[in-house]
Amino acid sequence: MNVETEQLENTRFDLQIIASWINPGSRVLDLGCGNGDLLYHLTQYKQIHGTGIEQSEEKATKCIERGLNVLQGNFMEEVHDYPDLSFDYVILSQTLQQVMDPQELIPELLRVGKRVIVSFPNFGHWLVRMQVLFTGHAPVTDQLPYEWYNTPNIRVITISDFKRFLRMTGVRIAREVAINTHHHDREGHIIKYFTNLRATYGIMMLERPA
Repeated sequence: MNVETEQLENTRFDLQIIASWINPGSRVLDLGCGNGDLLYHLTQYKQIHGTGIEQSEEKATKCIERGLNVLQGNFMEEVHDYPDLSFDYVILSQTLQQVMDPQELIPELLRVGKRVIVSFPNFGHWLVRMQVLFTGHAPVTDQLPYEWYNTPNIRVITISDFKRFLRMTGVRIAREVAINTHHHDREGHIIKYFTNLRATYGIMMLERPA
């Protein structure tokens, strides 16, 4: 196992998929970049020109200590400052469910980036459905680990819902994959059938309509 493969396997499985979609030397904007694991990997092994925006001051500081170009702030506000097509890829990984107005954000991201990659926990997963059906309570899973009263998530999304939203807004899906994860989300496999029922996450690459 080479150093690149070993480093990538220590990151979340959805980030492993996203990293495989990024072309070397690309301009990348990572929104809600956390500790910068994806940006660090892409910078080290794909020589991208990366920028991140992170709300948490502590996490943004860790990114800067790793030598990454990361701004501390609210990406919903900061993204408006970028000119059209400033980036080849804009990444929004496991953050969409915390966005106040996706209908406003997605077109804005497609303005500043040629492609937008989003990943999100799938509320349509069978375990979520079973919890609601048999307990009558808001579900708690590895992908949705919070109680209703302390969750940072302000909306629930299923893969089917998001694809319907894209059809309504005219956004094209250039690439998509559904995954099921385990072992703290660092390992997993791709789901090809009944994705809205069996996948824990959806990942999609979006493009503006032709």
